[in-house]
Amino acid sequence: MSEDRTELATRPVDPSDGFAPSRGRRALDVAGALAGLLLLSVPLLLIYVLVRLSSRGPGVFRQVRVGQGGRPFTMYKFRTMRQGVGGLTVTANCDPRLTRVGKLLRQWSLDELPQLVNVLRGQMTLVGPRPETYDLAVHYSPDCRWIFDHRPGLTGVSEVRFRDFDVLGPGEEVDLVSYIERIVPARVAVDAVYLRDPTMGATLRALYDTVKHILGFTIPPLQVTPDGRVEETGHADSTPDVEKTLPIPLHDPARPAGEPGSAA
Repeated sequence: MSEDRTELATRPVDPSDGFAPSRGRRALDVAGALAGLLLLSVPLLLIYVLVRLSSRGPGVFRQVRVGQGGRPFTMYKFRTMRQGVGGLTVTANCDPRLTRVGKLLRQWSLDELPQLVNVLRGQMTLVGPRPETYDLAVHYSPDCRWIFDHRPGLTGVSEVRFRDFDVLGPGEEVDLVSYIERIVPARVAVDAVYLRDPTMGATLRALYDTVKHILGFTIPPLQVTPDGRVEETGHADSTPDVEKTLPIPLHDPARPAGEPGSAA
């Protein structure tokens, strides 16, 4: 992966209050996080031991991420990479930095389970956009920065229904420029499908899709078409959810079009 950052503009992420989940979603977050931590306490302990035995380093990886309103928080994950090996924070499944145990954890999304603690603390929600690292967030275009207003999620629509290879060419590697200029706008557009109307029904559907995805069931991916529509692959009559173009001047779905975002 290329680490050349000279082609990308950089500006800090300005903090704001952002948009908290509704009371119903917050109640679901607390109930889901508590249930998950209790029911999975033994598997969590076993995974922790396996990670510690797989390579030198801590069992749990801590990293500062962009939280609701662009405010920092410490996110927890089971460590999947070797210690002391540098590189971009964009990690592919074929990344040589991954340990054998780490590859399996990522394949089944088990490395994300410690984030149930973040959900319980109110730093994350069960369904929302994935929390970005600050060294990547500073490169986001102004049109995509509204995503930082929202509380990041343990899972989300883009986690289950977006594929990097739908944006990149065959065999094309993910470097910093392609990630910021091509993957991020498309992923933000897919997340907007949920964030424009994050009802309890939409939240439960996203959680259901996540479980199916982890179990190996095929979930129809959402793609951003060249004319700016978000639709399911293979469904020509899909109703557009985001009426913008790619690259896209997206607006926050919680605000009228044209109104500036507080985190922009």
